[in-house]
Amino acid sequence: VTQTLEHQPSSVDPQSRAADFETHYTELMVINQYRRTYNETHYELLKTGTTHAKLIEERTKEKCERVWTEQLFRRSPGSETPPHIVVVSGVAGIGKTTMIQKIMFDWARGTQYQSFTFVFLFKFRELNLLDNANEPQMPLLRLIARHYKYLNDKRLKQILTNPGSLLFIFDGLDEYKHKLDFTHRQFCTNPDDYFPVRILVSSLVCQTLLKGCSILITSRPTALEGLDMERVDRFAEILGFFPEQRLMYFKKFFDNADLGSEAFQYVEENTILYTMCFNPSFCWIICSVLKSHFMTPEEEQGVAPRTVTELFVMFLHNILTNHRRESEDQRGILVKLGKMAYYGVANKTYVFYDKFEMSTFGLRPYLTCPFLSGFLKEILQRESTLEYTTYTFFHLTLQEFIAACYFYLDPSGDIEDLLLKLESCKDGRFEIFTHFLAGLARYCVFKTLGEILGDFQRKTAMRILEWLKQKAERALLGNDKSEALRVCQWLSETQNKKLIRDAIGKDLKMDFSNTTLTHRDSAVLGLVIRCCGELQELNLSKSNLTPEIIKTFMSSFILSIPV
Repeated sequence: VTQTLEHQPSSVDPQSRAADFETHYTELMVINQYRRTYNETHYELLKTGTTHAKLIEERTKEKCERVWTEQLFRRSPGSETPPHIVVVSGVAGIGKTTMIQKIMFDWARGTQYQSFTFVFLFKFRELNLLDNANEPQMPLLRLIARHYKYLNDKRLKQILTNPGSLLFIFDGLDEYKHKLDFTHRQFCTNPDDYFPVRILVSSLVCQTLLKGCSILITSRPTALEGLDMERVDRFAEILGFFPEQRLMYFKKFFDNADLGSEAFQYVEENTILYTMCFNPSFCWIICSVLKSHFMTPEEEQGVAPRTVTELFVMFLHNILTNHRRESEDQRGILVKLGKMAYYGVANKTYVFYDKFEMSTFGLRPYLTCPFLSGFLKEILQRESTLEYTTYTFFHLTLQEFIAACYFYLDPSGDIEDLLLKLESCKDGRFEIFTHFLAGLARYCVFKTLGEILGDFQRKTAMRILEWLKQKAERALLGNDKSEALRVCQWLSETQNKKLIRDAIGKDLKMDFSNTTLTHRDSAVLGLVIRCCGELQELNLSKSNLTPEIIKTFMSSFILSIPV
């Protein structure tokens, strides 16, 4: 499976997009196995980063059965029939939709998937709008005709008489407002019969409708919890870039192999940033920032980003600077955008509709004005059909960052109510958002973004840091080691040595025995140890200690010994 090198707005013409499929691709790692390791208590981006690091550390990537795009519907060795129901999973920004575009492109070009006479693509976000009071039911024939208007009834009926030659692709199960419910007493069996759209989709997957057709579903991992995997013939997971592919991506992005290698070496030495680079969209963000940094004359460069928050601060600063002349009210627009982003994080909403959320949060007028919408186009991805327009943030992590910025820009943001939600929420949706809340509570951030946006809410910063200190004190005294690790990650994001020292106390004792630690975890703990200055006890017995992790801890331990 492959992934485009740079972010492309939906307005790019088909000829340019086709050329990019031919020339601007870097291979991704896809494995053919199902691991129910995701649940609603883990943030999937960090979870995948952990899995990714583990695969590399154990040198097991050769043991995984790799799957190429064209192999998804091929018969496996020992199987009598090819798979009919295929699910491809991957975290936000990993390349699921790009993979679908590649399949459609190869099929239309006649190079792959030629066993299918027709390939029908549906996005779950589009299907959300079809279950409504105006048209509560429709036949499959009408559902297809609404998306492929050139297929008239007579021709379409003829096409559907041979289900074995049809491929239905459903992209973005995580964006669907319904679950694929297989408990209905009545499923659809006839393409002419009227049913709610959600029943039509479930019937296709259950093979009661158009028995023998092929189905491809893409989804983020957490949405798979509601899917009956017993009905799935093949499951593949996109894991993203391995080290050599990351280096290749950097070299291609910079159009200068030496400069790309220099930027990659910088990231490689920063464990916290590097472990996120398995994700192509994250690679795009970090390359965008570092390209601007490394192409600036050395005497004007400033400090390169060290934390995820610093990276996104520089990303936003570059966008605001480039579009500063277009709008006098960048702060006002960003507050509205941040409020909508936070609504999305809190409610697990990642697709925003033009006539709904964009209007509700007062953003619609800006999007129709070319002079005001410039920097919004750098943050939001627009997708239009004849019936509606949707917007998504270029990456889920960007949505979480903008949401965190909102509480530092708008004095009306209820910080106490927010902290209550952070305390009561147990499903992991606020984990990266909290990283950004912690990382934004720094003077250097206030200075960098304040030059353009004006003063940040210092009261918010003080309250966040006070809350973090209390969380750390409780977590490090408790027995929940995963919570202690999580809090240490938040503390490290602040880069605030005094806060870390005060939160940890003088007699630093850490017990992470029987704990699976990644290279990223060791880097975070190492930073905390160095900030504290004294280490009384560090228990790592029965932990998976690779040579790299031991090296990180030893260097931190030596630096923490008081002179």
